[in-house]
Amino acid sequence: MEQFRLPKIEMPHLPLPQSVQAVLAEAETRLAHRPKLLQLFKNCFPNTLETTTKLLNDGTTFVITGDIPAMWLRDSVEQVMHYVPFAKDDADLQRIIGGLIKLHMRNIVIDPYANAFNEMANDWHWNTDDKTDMSPWVWERKFELDSICFSMRLAFAYWKETGRADIFDADFKIAMRAAVDLWKREQHHFERSPYRFERDNGIMTDSLMNDGIGMPVNYTGMVWSGFRPSDDACDFHYNIPDNMFAVVTLRQMREIAEFVFRDLSFEQEMAKLEREINHGIQLYGIYRHPEFGPIYAYETDGFGNYCLMDDAGTPGLISIPYLGYVDGDDPIYQNTRRFALSKENPFYYEGTAAKGIGSPHTPPGYIWHMALSMQGLTAKTDEEKLAMIAVLEATDADTGFMHEGFHSDDPTVFTRKWFAWSNSLFSQLVYKAMKAGLLDA
Repeated sequence: MEQFRLPKIEMPHLPLPQSVQAVLAEAETRLAHRPKLLQLFKNCFPNTLETTTKLLNDGTTFVITGDIPAMWLRDSVEQVMHYVPFAKDDADLQRIIGGLIKLHMRNIVIDPYANAFNEMANDWHWNTDDKTDMSPWVWERKFELDSICFSMRLAFAYWKETGRADIFDADFKIAMRAAVDLWKREQHHFERSPYRFERDNGIMTDSLMNDGIGMPVNYTGMVWSGFRPSDDACDFHYNIPDNMFAVVTLRQMREIAEFVFRDLSFEQEMAKLEREINHGIQLYGIYRHPEFGPIYAYETDGFGNYCLMDDAGTPGLISIPYLGYVDGDDPIYQNTRRFALSKENPFYYEGTAAKGIGSPHTPPGYIWHMALSMQGLTAKTDEEKLAMIAVLEATDADTGFMHEGFHSDDPTVFTRKWFAWSNSLFSQLVYKAMKAGLLDA
């Protein structure tokens, strides 16, 4: 087994688009009375553009995740989502975001099972000995249901914000077709799927059990996923937040099929798939908890086994309204939220510095900044939003940036000092609070 040795990462420093500069100028005025929060926002809001984004000569855009020289479909979308609301009248942002969408579609066509890609066909891989069907374009081939969902989420949001349909080219429809074929196949993973993944590095969560095919599942109508949004293997392979995301994505793709491509047959095919997945969520994805009542499980196998937890990554249970599956008032979501933010969630931690959701991806006791940002973004009250911003502001370890996980007793002990997704999600929360006037006083 040989793990790839990370090369030195050098990304060009893009000039900031005018709309991004305008946001930073607005913050200078509105956050002047909170100098530390202002500096955090000034660091984090442009971080994706300043450190992770490269415009390629073919009109596409490559966005690395930060400290790894590869582009995750999921991460790169969330790294730029906070720029989408400013793209309508900004040609530079349109070039950046539109180019990223086009590259995503090209990558999905290359390998719809892959989660992370190289800038070119250089045969770089996270692990050179993974037992799976690799391509020289693919950095890592962990099948995570949410990956393609994020790509489509960005395209739909960009279209709705700008009205621009130039992203919907032949590659886009081919990618949609590849996604639907993949998801229909993975409704019957053991019967129809060619996908296998094993990694012999001694870390169980990096590899699928059962000779790379995964643990047994029953048919539910939901889509099988090998790995979670954390890149860790699923315990039970129907991840409920992922399948909720797929339902929302199919609704968006149906609209594109109907109103852009004028393909009603494809739209009806996706409507059927959406109904099947949603039926599975409602029938198999709800657990009757003795304390909290009916809650959404994190994972199930369709045989009556459940994984009851929440993970800091998106999609997770806390992020269900953020994804658009239900709104924050949904009673089962409210029950689920109370569960996720309690010690009944095995990855919820309380320390002397903070309390919040962590992940099995990081050591016990580590809270993720992304989880705190998402808790704020999905909070129903202004008080909770402001409380999350205060905790985020206090736990940056005076680095001026957000991180992955930090120790709940000591924020100076943290993982990933350069993690652009975390910076972007924090920026999204602060900007929304600023525009709502919550940070004026």
